[in-house]
Amino acid sequence: MRSRHRFKAHFGPAFAHAGPGFGQMAMAGRHGFGGPPFGGGPGFGHRRGPRARRGDVRAAILLLLDEEPRNGYTLMQEIEERSGGAWRPSPGAVYPALQQLEDEGLVEPDEGGGRKVLHLTDEGRAYVEENRERLGSPWEEAAGGITEPMASLGNEVRQTGAAVMQVFHSGSDEQRTAARDILADARKAIYRILAEDDEKKSS
Repeated sequence: MRSRHRFKAHFGPAFAHAGPGFGQMAMAGRHGFGGPPFGGGPGFGHRRGPRARRGDVRAAILLLLDEEPRNGYTLMQEIEERSGGAWRPSPGAVYPALQQLEDEGLVEPDEGGGRKVLHLTDEGRAYVEENRERLGSPWEEAAGGITEPMASLGNEVRQTGAAVMQVFHSGSDEQRTAARDILADARKAIYRILAEDDEKKSS
């Protein structure tokens, strides 16, 4: 607890200018590592997004299982990641949809290896192929305009924030200094990217 207070005292004011949610993530030990990322705009938050219709959940499940077998938990995780954190369907939406798809003969479980995963049946694969355009990209629709690069950047920021928090609370002073230097170099490199883009536009 004391280390959280030190973190807030030393770094809270510095994060205040970075936008809504930035300081809260940096100081929010209640979320634990991997909680809300550095804020700063849509796609960076770990908030629950709009409630999706069951049809959206169904489409997302079919498209993801067309890629590889998954269980209900990893389906929810993947939808959240691909939507940039804007949409994480609840178990109450995912598991009934899975059961319905199983009843329709589009999905079947595989309990091999002691872990229950689900995969598409031959009929399910044919259904996805025939309806791929209609199924669309439900996570992008839920994200409200957040592109894949934006979502990927937000995920990297979240993971980096978790690593910083871990070094701050558990690392030695030498490790904290090394982490600070890495972050400072990364910040300068990111600003150089923006500066290079400005130079291209002005030339």
